[in-house]
Amino acid sequence: MAFPTAPSASGAAVPTSRATSQAGPLARLGLALGLALAACAGALTPAAAAPAAGHGEYGEYVALGDSYAAGAGVPAQSAGLCLRSDRNYPSVVAERLRPAVVRDVTCGAAKLAHLTEPQRYPVLGQVNAAQFDALTPGTRLVTMTLGGNDMGEGLLGMGEIVVTCVTVAVVHPFGSPCRSAYGDSLDRRIEAAGPRLAAALQEIHRRSPRARVVVTGYPAILPENPGDCLFRQPVTRSDAAYLRDVIKRLNAEIADRARANGATYADVHTPTLGHDICQAPAQRWIEGVLPHQPAMSVHPNARGEQVMAEAVLASLRRAQAGAPVPARPTGRATGRS
Repeated sequence: MAFPTAPSASGAAVPTSRATSQAGPLARLGLALGLALAACAGALTPAAAAPAAGHGEYGEYVALGDSYAAGAGVPAQSAGLCLRSDRNYPSVVAERLRPAVVRDVTCGAAKLAHLTEPQRYPVLGQVNAAQFDALTPGTRLVTMTLGGNDMGEGLLGMGEIVVTCVTVAVVHPFGSPCRSAYGDSLDRRIEAAGPRLAAALQEIHRRSPRARVVVTGYPAILPENPGDCLFRQPVTRSDAAYLRDVIKRLNAEIADRARANGATYADVHTPTLGHDICQAPAQRWIEGVLPHQPAMSVHPNARGEQVMAEAVLASLRRAQAGAPVPARPTGRATGRS
């Protein structure tokens, strides 16, 4: 299964306009995944440029987040090992809204702690400044995608879960080896992340009191029908259902915390249903363990980032119109197991 763990840069004002064989043997799987995750492990500080002339309600836009927001692996990449794409969802949002100033500080492998402290790694040192450093009293729009990497205990965040679950599935291709490895520990980590997410949202409001804040969940990484993964991805049917429901519970926690702390929740799960890692390559908006299109393993491709941007923009339109928010995402299994 695929989780967020890629990198991005830090925060400088940038112009609104930006440039824009399937599966090998299982023996190559660990190497391919390991290289992909290693590439995600670091990030450099962001590039700076003069602000571009913009218009509209959102004069200053700050994008916070992990590799799912950074667009890890989607061309064209910048910000060193942060792997920030110029076609990531913040870039698409900025193109539509045309704010005068954009600070995209998304970074792969980022956790909630990296909002207030720099991302550092052994040997590499600091790879990204504290993301909250990009916020100012003049910030008018903030988007944030974070929390997934807090389910992992190590530096790789969700990447740790990917490696573990792929490895045990190769060794034990039947049953629920991933569920056996994690039990209810992932649920406990989601619950523990909730208060940190709430505190982060309150701090955004303190630093940028005039900003509208949009928080996204995570897309449909795994299918409603876990049988779709058979012979397509290294995950057992039972574990596909288990991990699918973990993501749903994570999204439900993020949605609840967003709405309770003055933020708008953007559902990116519903619009990506049917385009998960276990679909045929042409139908995937989330790439598999061995990507078919340019993107990091188990991360959105360019179309996936576009769909995430559309969800953010739709949430903004609803918020501006005072329309009812979509129903809370459920943490219960809605598909087959």
